Amino acid sequence: MKLPSCYKKPDLEVADIFRKYQRLLPPQPLRHYRVIQHMLNCRTEVLGGHLLGCNNCDNREYAYRSCRDRHCGKCQFMARVKWIEKRKEELLPCEYFHIVFTIPAILRQVVLMNKEVIYNILFKSSADTLKEVARNPDNLGAEIGFFGILHTWSQVLIDHPHVHYVVAGGGLDKNKNKWISCKSGFFVSVKKLSKTFKGKFIYNLIKAYRNGELKFKGKIKNLNNEIEFDNLIKEAQKPNWNVYAKEPFSGPREVLNYLGQYTHRIAISNHRLIKVENNKVCFSYRDRSNENEKKVMALDIVEFMRRFLLHILPAKFMRIRHFGLLGNRYKRDNLTRIRELLEVAIAQLPTENLSLIEYLKKIIGIDITICKKCKKGTMSIIGLIGGTLNTC
Repeated sequence: MKLPSCYKKPDLEVADIFRKYQRLLPPQPLRHYRVIQHMLNCRTEVLGGHLLGCNNCDNREYAYRSCRDRHCGKCQFMARVKWIEKRKEELLPCEYFHIVFTIPAILRQVVLMNKEVIYNILFKSSADTLKEVARNPDNLGAEIGFFGILHTWSQVLIDHPHVHYVVAGGGLDKNKNKWISCKSGFFVSVKKLSKTFKGKFIYNLIKAYRNGELKFKGKIKNLNNEIEFDNLIKEAQKPNWNVYAKEPFSGPREVLNYLGQYTHRIAISNHRLIKVENNKVCFSYRDRSNENEKKVMALDIVEFMRRFLLHILPAKFMRIRHFGLLGNRYKRDNLTRIRELLEVAIAQLPTENLSLIEYLKKIIGIDITICKKCKKGTMSIIGLIGGTLNTC
């Protein structure tokens, strides 16, 4: 079996672009410099690693350590595989829904200057919306469980903050004595979700403003004036807010396929990069307005780097969160109760602590220890390589 594309080394990487052209960037926040440096050091001699040797031929290879920065395109494969494995225990024999909450464009300048505050507001407002609407007896009338994944980009790297939610198609009654299933193919009304989400987000945004949690500088410094801010809020309330319910998943297998595509992603993967030519970075993207037709965009190098850096998250920010019945505190008890009511086997928590090599063998069926030269021998560690920098 061949390695999946996400594991093969591409011809061009985001790190290559920053390594050659970062000098062209204007001054950046310290956090941006740290992320850039992590990407540049990733899997290089700077971080050290191991010397591998084949037990059947004279082949020798270097295996350098990764930076483990979540913004690095080379460090997400293992994290994604392990996270998906843990999610298997939570899947139930029911329909699942994919719902997306998006912040309107008029507020995006405010978002960029207040990422942590407003990303938290986005999570809180959208999660509270799902729980409140589902709890209403006129809708589902149940406590539900779901998790959300924050994305901040569009296919062409502009700022487009939104949360993808995976929601089980049912929930428990308030006494946890009955499992209530939703109608086949329908969770709750998107119009109700949109209206409720708008109200909660605006309320929480105004609350953050009143509490002095928001900062306004540069082009939006006028929002420090309360009248100007109130005018912005009025404009933001005019349009319908976009809550998008995609086609429901047909079962747990499709949920896992989705998770493999959307979790632990960065703004642009190395495999979408095509070339750097005439001071432009060419990369592939899918045109959402034209039936996801695959196209190529050419961006000025500095503009490409600027757009990439837009999507660096605040330090220690949790971009994957669990809510309701899947909240971490009572998740195991809730899942056990649901499986009892549905009369299905209780999933066992994974106890293995597998290495990357073991995971690839178990999950994908690939043995990366086989020597690339002779195709017969096994590569193993025969020496250590000391690094020259400690990136903490």
